[in-house]
Amino acid sequence: MKICKVGIICKKDSAAALEMSGELLPWLAARGIVAAVDVIADDMDLLIILGGDGTLLHVADQASRLQVPVVGVNLGDLGFLTEVAVSERYEVLERILAGQVVVEERLMLKARMHRGNETTDWRYALNDVVLSKGSADRLAQLSTWADQEYITTYRADGLIFSTPTGSTAYNLSAGGPIVNPALHAILVTPICPFMLESRPVLLPASVCLTTRLAEQANEVKVIVDGQPAWEMSTSDTLEVVASERPLRLICSPQKDYFEILRNKLNWGGRAGEAGKNKR
Repeated sequence: MKICKVGIICKKDSAAALEMSGELLPWLAARGIVAAVDVIADDMDLLIILGGDGTLLHVADQASRLQVPVVGVNLGDLGFLTEVAVSERYEVLERILAGQVVVEERLMLKARMHRGNETTDWRYALNDVVLSKGSADRLAQLSTWADQEYITTYRADGLIFSTPTGSTAYNLSAGGPIVNPALHAILVTPICPFMLESRPVLLPASVCLTTRLAEQANEVKVIVDGQPAWEMSTSDTLEVVASERPLRLICSPQKDYFEILRNKLNWGGRAGEAGKNKR
């Protein structure tokens, strides 16, 4: 990777992020790199995210469409996406400049709503597209198809369409599986389903998923990566497909996927114990 121009995206209202960006600007300038704070442009070679996963999700749409690689320095809590620790930020940036990192392509989803003869613009998600019935007592009934094949009508509090990256977000809380981000797949996970046998489904990313309300429930909302997008009625059809452009995510070279899961989810077992149990 040849890095000439960089965007630094700071967590909103974060003094720590602003202070760190002020330190990064002269460090980058000393290496002949032009940098701008809270700006994303198509001629940039890299985006440095200073914040948590929410900050990265906020720019994932634009970064994926412009195909600008992203690296996240974690100033938040979990940091599944912003893997780089504050203490290792300069070491990782030096590796990026030296071309010693791997750029992963993370699947993005795009969703739109069909209403009669009108269709909304696409909305993009790195984690998930969620249908939620809100605070209504009545369960939502969501008839769902993969291409032209009818899956089922979910009776549940809602439905999650998730990427493998988003499998460790709301999908995990709803009882869905963890899916390695290298897989090109879409998860369909019901939220608190009425029937316990109504289980999550893992589908190839080539399918077009559609869902409709079989019966009107109050306050069924569509939420894209945590941001409210639409309210849904029985005459609407939600369409969810894989985006043509993935997010290009630079991961920490010091950590592997399962190490991150162990640390973030408090799984038992340390890396050093692996050899004792290996057969």
